[in-house]
Amino acid sequence: MKKELEIKVPTNWSAVTLTQYLNLKRDLDVYGDDEVAYTATLLYHLCGVTTDLIPKLPTDTLNSIKQDLRGFMGDNDYELKRIIKINGKEYGFEPNLSTMSYGAYLDITKWETITIDKNWNKIMSVLYRPIKSKALGMYEIEEYDSKKSVFEIFNSVGMDVHFGAMFFFLHTLTELVNDILNSLKEVELPPSQRQTLVKNGQLIKQLYNYQEMISPSSLLSLGNP
Repeated sequence: MKKELEIKVPTNWSAVTLTQYLNLKRDLDVYGDDEVAYTATLLYHLCGVTTDLIPKLPTDTLNSIKQDLRGFMGDNDYELKRIIKINGKEYGFEPNLSTMSYGAYLDITKWETITIDKNWNKIMSVLYRPIKSKALGMYEIEEYDSKKSVFEIFNSVGMDVHFGAMFFFLHTLTELVNDILNSLKEVELPPSQRQTLVKNGQLIKQLYNYQEMISPSSLLSLGNP
């Protein structure tokens, strides 16, 4: 008697968690140049199909799965979701990045780059915090406290949320940094003070690494699914 194999194929990034994405990106960096290995890696991390089962799949089924994956993997259009729900609890995105607490700023900028990597869940725990109250379309979130931060919960959040937050966060901070730099041009500062500002401007350095971010389309460039 033949056993039926149920394969769940994601059709958008909301069905792919941060953990899945990071594991996928890690393996594609190694096997992406080999088309067969590329396909096997996609099916394993996104559909749960092990390598021993792939040869047993009908050709039309395999092509259909590859087509479905190709349909959303290059999608770069993600908007910020200001309110998300994790394990039944609502979290709100930092309402005003320009007034973000210094402690929160330090915990984000201590990383060498701001990108979706093993540290991204920690950045998300700074940007999204539990909602205290909501009224008239507005909300208030808890004050940032690194000791209370539970970053692991963001590992199970869909990548549509992560991509939306990353793009919005970096675009906004790029504008803020540009405004600050333009303002400094009009202010005469002692050389020592100006040097200190440049030395401590780690955020500027990180934002200039923007082009090195992991984006959905970069996965497609690693191989041909």
